[in-house]
Amino acid sequence: MSLHTLSKYLKYILFSSHKRGHGIHSPFIFNLVNKVFRNKIDTEVVNNIERIRQRMISDRRKISVSDYGSGSEKTKSNLRKVSDIAKNSAVPPKYGILLNRLSGEFGECDIIELGSSFGISTMYLASASPQAMVHTIEGCPEISALAKSNFERSGLKNIRLYTGRFKEMLPEIENQKVNPGLIFIDGDHRKEPVLDNFYKLAGMSDNKCVIILDDIHSSVQMTEAWEEIKKFERVTATVDIFRMGLVFFREGMSRTDYIIRY
Repeated sequence: MSLHTLSKYLKYILFSSHKRGHGIHSPFIFNLVNKVFRNKIDTEVVNNIERIRQRMISDRRKISVSDYGSGSEKTKSNLRKVSDIAKNSAVPPKYGILLNRLSGEFGECDIIELGSSFGISTMYLASASPQAMVHTIEGCPEISALAKSNFERSGLKNIRLYTGRFKEMLPEIENQKVNPGLIFIDGDHRKEPVLDNFYKLAGMSDNKCVIILDDIHSSVQMTEAWEEIKKFERVTATVDIFRMGLVFFREGMSRTDYIIRY
């Protein structure tokens, strides 16, 4: 953990609201914390996805990684072990489960994900909303191929995988008139691309959509992007759970930025 991330974590511990919602006056956010954050998930769903994760963690093959984002902090080589990518890049189970709960609550319409990696987060999103299509983009062809295999192994039929740069694939999704209820932004941790992707996706979204950003305090650039996003004119509420940030555009809410223990 970097000094920047450590300092943000200490601030988070000091200023975050109770994980049961005590002190939160917004009925919508209180319901989010008590119903969605603490909702149950089918254990078989978790077991199936985590078995696939373990296959990736046990895979010692090396693949050539085309990294269009900020790159890995662990290695500068483009030749990386599948096991290392699975350990360092995939969303942890705790947050995969949260994505599943959020998908069940907000994913009635389509879902968009930037940064499939090996598809762990994708599968958590897709399994909670089988009626919705999850449109997920992965920039690296070799990682995308492994994600495709994982999707086939999972048996999930509501995932559409795109391989290419986000800026090239997003117009293709937009042309399909996708109406996202949930968006998960990962895969690029540089400030300007994060902001560009957010504004592009916000323009594709109505006021019922929730946009989730991963790793909002993983670097100075990510925290700066998060702070700018919080000021976006359409935003009516944000929720900072340290690893992730949730952005809402819902009308009738008192404009507030929440920090909530998760």
